Amino acid sequence: MVILDGGLATHLESLGADLGDELWSAKLLVEDPSLIRRAHLDYYAAGAQVATTASYQASIPAFVRRGLSAGRAEELILLSIRLAVEARDAHGEGAVAASVGPYGAHLANGAEYTGDYDLDEDGLVAWHRDRWHILVGGGADFLACETVPSYAEARALRRLLDETPGVRAWISFSCRDGERISDGTPMRRAAGLFAGHPQVLAVGVNCTAPRHIPSLIGQIEGKPVMVYPNSGETWDAAARRWRGLADPAEFGAAAAGWHAAGSDFVGGCCRTTPEHIRQIREHVYGG
Repeated sequence: MVILDGGLATHLESLGADLGDELWSAKLLVEDPSLIRRAHLDYYAAGAQVATTASYQASIPAFVRRGLSAGRAEELILLSIRLAVEARDAHGEGAVAASVGPYGAHLANGAEYTGDYDLDEDGLVAWHRDRWHILVGGGADFLACETVPSYAEARALRRLLDETPGVRAWISFSCRDGERISDGTPMRRAAGLFAGHPQVLAVGVNCTAPRHIPSLIGQIEGKPVMVYPNSGETWDAAARRWRGLADPAEFGAAAAGWHAAGSDFVGGCCRTTPEHIRQIREHVYGG
């Protein structure tokens, strides 16, 4: 089993970062890149074998909207990979996955959990294309297409994979329940888009409630399964805060169950920390 990292933004906030911004973790690519490198190192030290870059929200349109040039935006996207590579090299082992956040993350209105988009498949291909090609050339081991909420966006990402035949990637969906991705498409159908794709190393689920993971694992066929759910807490959009608690030891025990149920890659997403990853390692490998 491959152990993934946990919530990058969650750990950055625990290290003192203020991420109350539409750029989220990508804000620190401008303001404090060394903190991102430290967060990656902490996850490697906790047992993660893959660091996922701070490029989830780092699109060219988002940086341009902030007043930066397109050229500077490209530099910052590449910096997200370099920071993870530096952390990996300092740790001595591991892989780097360049995060390809969904269009909904750019909208900053929660659409990555609904798939309620104002672009069709062609529009999504066009929106993703520039950042995709920057990330492809940035030196990561593979791309992490994550929190994909819609079938149209999954089709768009498949087309971009076909444009870049030398690239390997994982595809991870956000899901509304134990059978459907966020826009209501059956998970079996969405995952099936990539079942025979030679560049896809795994298909899975992230930023989804842990209680849905066992059922969703059973919906994925033809590829290794990947799961990195959130902590089980719920986001109160009106109050803009997380409600509830999640115990890392319980998360680690659940992760061992997900592995036993067929998941080959396991980690955490929002509200998970290096301690959650440490607990996954301890529950799966005994320390």
